[in-house]
Amino acid sequence: MTHIWVRSESRAHEERVGVTPQGAARLIAAGYQVTVEQSGQRILPIADYAAAGCVIAPEFSWTDAPDDAIIFGLKELPDDGTPLRHRHIMFGHAYKGQPAGQILLQRFKAGGGRLLDLEYLIDADGRRVAAFGYWAGYAGAAVALMCWITQQKGGQAGAVTAYPSANHMLMALQQDLVAVGTARPTALIIGALGRVGTGAADLCQAMGVATVKWDMAETASGGPFAQVLQHEIFLNCILARPGTPVFVPASAKLAARDLTVIGDIACDPDSDFSPIKVYDRTTTWDAPALRVHDAPVLDVTAIDNLPSMLPAESSQDFADQLLPHLLTLDNLDQGVWARAQATFDRAVG
Repeated sequence: MTHIWVRSESRAHEERVGVTPQGAARLIAAGYQVTVEQSGQRILPIADYAAAGCVIAPEFSWTDAPDDAIIFGLKELPDDGTPLRHRHIMFGHAYKGQPAGQILLQRFKAGGGRLLDLEYLIDADGRRVAAFGYWAGYAGAAVALMCWITQQKGGQAGAVTAYPSANHMLMALQQDLVAVGTARPTALIIGALGRVGTGAADLCQAMGVATVKWDMAETASGGPFAQVLQHEIFLNCILARPGTPVFVPASAKLAARDLTVIGDIACDPDSDFSPIKVYDRTTTWDAPALRVHDAPVLDVTAIDNLPSMLPAESSQDFADQLLPHLLTLDNLDQGVWARAQATFDRAVG
């Protein structure tokens, strides 16, 4: 019997989960064993998983799980350097040259485990089968707009928080926007046709922020692009990969520009392929804006777990996308799981 062990997330502000109680019930009905750890911050109550028939385990007990258990989480593992002996389903951020990712791969190599990276679960045509992209775009655009609003008051954005729902976020943002007057920024979105860009555009539309939407056709000539500097907000929704053009060069800090806020929603500053060259580290919930230039002002926001600001909607959406593939975990040698294993093998080979 294939055993799926849903671990608690150790990262602060991480309330999301990749399978719902309803999904767990379907897995159990299909013959899977499902263990779910207790969690002090998960958005969905542990009682609902127990009612679905899951075995409930103590928080962070996955290290003692049976060798054949497949450990399922979302964000990074505790950075304690221990060898990893299990198969892990998670976002590893390990295949684009990220320093922390290289350490993670060494831990798998030392322990004999394997990474089944959620970012690399792809179908036969190379398309991702499950992603948090829409809600990353939605929340990322909201944080960028928060940064712009605070700039209008002469400040720099303060701590952000999770919201019970998208409607709660919209109401709070609208109130803050009205408080600074009638002026509205414009935003350029690159990657506007994808899931991330669609979410960003929907938030902007809801807030009355005019957008210019670019995608592959508009960026085919390679960067940098002067048009990026002509909008108050730039939202990058393109995942860094080989061949990605530079959208914002380091020289943009000193250039004549209207741009004052960059929302790097794709958020991969450690990657060799990052298209945003004015910053080198992610930002946090406590300090969402990194000021990279003072006069004229330029803030970058690059939070790498944006969908956690809307944990209820993002968890449900992602879990619904992923469940059909979790139901094939009893056959790891085919389909999306075989491709994920091959990606890992190439990375450590």
